[in-house]
Amino acid sequence: MSIPANLKYTKDHEWVRVEGDTAVVGITDFAQGELGDIVYVEVETEGETLDQHEVFGTVEAVKTVSDLFLPVSGEIVEFNTNLEGNPELVNSDPYGEGWIIKIKFSDASELDGLLDADGYKAVIG
Repeated sequence: MSIPANLKYTKDHEWVRVEGDTAVVGITDFAQGELGDIVYVEVETEGETLDQHEVFGTVEAVKTVSDLFLPVSGEIVEFNTNLEGNPELVNSDPYGEGWIIKIKFSDASELDGLLDADGYKAVIG
């Protein structure tokens, strides 16, 4: 299981990579492994501004559907449209081609409240 040190994490198993004033968000390798084969990713909030911890979409796996929670407040500026035809990218490359959304975050201080790799390792045991 991979937990890259250069990312931030939430207790809800999302990861965040900061690129300027934008945050790229996906689900962790641990989360995709727990979910199993992902068959659909739904994000209908593109273009909307949401608060931290609000649901921005869902991931549907063979055995369950899980909500996706926004790690930082901001406007969802992009959905990874590659996931429409290839949702399994979340399984095969969760930190790369399997990213889910990009957010133009509105409060950079919220990033300070996210977990580092060691903190996330402690959450998942």
